[in-house]
Amino acid sequence: MDPNEIKDAFEQGENITQLLRRESRKDFNTEEAIEIAYDLQSGSYVSQLDDPDFRKLKQRYSVAIAEIIQSLGTGGNVLEAGVGECTTLSFVMAAAPEFANFHGFDISWSRIACGRSWLESQGLDAALVVASIFHAPYVDDSFDIVYTSHSIEPNGGNEAALLKELYRVTRRYLVLVEPGYEFANTQSKKRMENLGYVREIKSVAESLGMKVIKHEPFSVSVNEQNPSAVTIIEKNSHANGISEPKYACPKYGDTIIESDDSLYAPRNMMAYPKILGIPCLRKTDGVIASKYIEHSRSVVG
Repeated sequence: MDPNEIKDAFEQGENITQLLRRESRKDFNTEEAIEIAYDLQSGSYVSQLDDPDFRKLKQRYSVAIAEIIQSLGTGGNVLEAGVGECTTLSFVMAAAPEFANFHGFDISWSRIACGRSWLESQGLDAALVVASIFHAPYVDDSFDIVYTSHSIEPNGGNEAALLKELYRVTRRYLVLVEPGYEFANTQSKKRMENLGYVREIKSVAESLGMKVIKHEPFSVSVNEQNPSAVTIIEKNSHANGISEPKYACPKYGDTIIESDDSLYAPRNMMAYPKILGIPCLRKTDGVIASKYIEHSRSVVG
């Protein structure tokens, strides 16, 4: 479909992921469909906070996540995978200031841009990039704690791939706050099925040899039709933290150097752009740039 046709459908109230599933004749949500749907929604999550009652609910939900993170150990680096507009992240940061660094990424550039502005308005700062949740652009074991907030949600059928990738960049604990399919009533289960949501996270994690130390209904759900569950996976509870996570090429995995307008992976010669200062680190964003170092030096000089 033409992008303007998709935008018109969104403005008429259609569910974009369902629409694009029908158009592509697929029984799952493609990453492209998820990106389009979320990008069109950008700004709506921050706007919801204008409602005082919803803001209080969102704060309670986020503080509950922060309390889990704090219970797993103080300090260190934290990543919210699929950070959206940073509304959850902002309240988590405010409730858990003892952690050294907060990072976040999302598939949608517009959501990251909205999130950056929201954090700035709250006097907060986090390292934000555009990236795919299937190819997190960080070296292995980068973060003491990685958490999600209904961000792997629309990727039903891809649970194993997502868990393996998030586990890879986790150093100590992976905390998943996602739809609680096993704990939901019949109506909510049907809704999750129709929307292509993830399910059976605990059993998939255990089938991959991961150590699940908690799997239960979450204490707060923002949407009663989509009740949350929390799953905590322990990787190495006694690991020493690292001072600062490092970006990695999402295509080849080698480390990246950063400049004002771009990022570069020297070993495999991949360059990635920044748009309005936001790093774009999806596999499809990269270009081969064998002369990057040579010309970046000449520009600087």
